[in-house]
Amino acid sequence: MNSKRQDYRHIQFKSGHSNIDFDQIQALFQQAAFWARERNRADLEIAINNSNPVVTVWDGNCLIGFARANSDGIYRATIWDVVIHPDYQGGGLGRKLVQTVLSHPLMCKVERVYLMTTYQQKFYERIGFQYNNSTTMILQNQPLESLSISQPVLEKTT
Repeated sequence: MNSKRQDYRHIQFKSGHSNIDFDQIQALFQQAAFWARERNRADLEIAINNSNPVVTVWDGNCLIGFARANSDGIYRATIWDVVIHPDYQGGGLGRKLVQTVLSHPLMCKVERVYLMTTYQQKFYERIGFQYNNSTTMILQNQPLESLSISQPVLEKTT
């Protein structure tokens, strides 16, 4: 399929958790997202249910795109898991998906939006993202005992 010549006027972009089909998201990740192929449904449900906004892209009843984000609504946000089915890539749907996420009320006023990508830097540059070498740090999940910090005592406040 040469997606660049396709008519995508019938494609629907939907925001919110009510449109989530976890089986189709898992299948989409297995087809189009090398970094997410091994994610299981239970973990996907946790990640997606704790994300807002969540945007899905539909061709009829078939999920062809997905993205999610986390945002504090004013200072910082991060976009995660931007995926378009391979048969639909190259026709502008990925750009529209990212723009739909960025236009969400929790995202549109945020001072800085972060994302991580392995091979798609040029795609995100065309949308307006820039390299940022000064804030790249990562902590791999590990037991607190192995870190050189003590476990905090958390008190519940009302």
